[in-house]
Amino acid sequence: MSEAQHTAELLKEWALEAGFDRAGVALLEPSEQGQSLRRWLERGEHAGMEWIARRVDLREQPARLLDGAKSALCVALQYHPLVGEAEPSGDLWPRVARYARGRDYHDVMGKRLKALGARILEAFPECGVRPYVDTGPILERELAARCGLGVQGKNTQLLHRDWGSWFLLGELLLTLELKADEPISDICGNCTRCLDACPTEALVEPYRLDANRCISYWTIEHRGDLPDEARDMIGDWVFGCDICQEVCPWNDRPRSGKPLAGDHPWLRLPPERAELDLTGLFQLDREGFVERFKVSPMKRPKLDGLRRNAAVVMGNRGEERYVPALAKALVTGSPTLRRHAAWALGRIGGAEALAALDQALLGEVEEVVRCEITSAVEVLASNRSGEGTRGPSSGSSAKGKELTL
Repeated sequence: MSEAQHTAELLKEWALEAGFDRAGVALLEPSEQGQSLRRWLERGEHAGMEWIARRVDLREQPARLLDGAKSALCVALQYHPLVGEAEPSGDLWPRVARYARGRDYHDVMGKRLKALGARILEAFPECGVRPYVDTGPILERELAARCGLGVQGKNTQLLHRDWGSWFLLGELLLTLELKADEPISDICGNCTRCLDACPTEALVEPYRLDANRCISYWTIEHRGDLPDEARDMIGDWVFGCDICQEVCPWNDRPRSGKPLAGDHPWLRLPPERAELDLTGLFQLDREGFVERFKVSPMKRPKLDGLRRNAAVVMGNRGEERYVPALAKALVTGSPTLRRHAAWALGRIGGAEALAALDQALLGEVEEVVRCEITSAVEVLASNRSGEGTRGPSSGSSAKGKELTL
């Protein structure tokens, strides 16, 4: 065994000891996906995520991220399934992406990578080390695919025969000469379950995602008001979306990957959040939000973004039990929240919703909010006169519609 191979095997063993589930070594050669990335950006399929369009040259040349970098130690951390895990009930947590139910993976993986990097530096003092966890200008799925941690599937997720796609990625860029692991071959074959199941047709073709149509983009990354088409699209998803993973046959029953045991407690939904339902989330104040979500990935859209999402989901569910909470938000919420609460009340309908809209209109001073309230009242009037029905949406109504940004 060569020194480069011996060192690579040693570092992968240390990665497992640091708490990661799998590890591999990739060389920091120029990206083979650079042209595809640039075409994707030119089509505007990154939606409002302008940060992706910055520093494309570094994404294409990952070795430039660290002077003298030669290799990457790539790691994977499984987050599902858990031993004894049962799907949560209620109207909130079944529609939160599984990775976001527990502790923020950036914190967990970042600390483990830093500890692993410190161990490497102690053994190899001349080595340069730089960690990444889904934060820098690096095409981490391509790196992970190079070393066999998975292969990119038609849903753009990284898939593995034994582990499915329920895993998170991180990497340490190193200046060490290491022997790279071998990539694995395509495992999607003729399957198109993910494309067929996507309710918004965000997977416009195999291996290509249009973020303008992606539920995860609108519920996590987008700031401010949601366009009407996006409100239809998110259906009852509050944060993220797991549909393209749920239908993947490689996630039906991992071939040899075992369910995770009690050494991954950070993955589990903690009691202080598990007790929240949709109305409870919607009614959180800033102090309650910070207390419950300070170590959660769900803090990314901030309180106003989560409450906005909750209002839209309430409207799409169309249940009258949400009217009191929406009526209160229509008076006390931010302009963004008031607009979405008005829209939701127009979706739900009924005398109580109409009364709340009429009352709010009397005191509303923001013109954009007044327009939203007026529109909701007109929808209810139209429904009552039988001229048309807007009605609750499951999200599937977005199929085939063009989204106007």
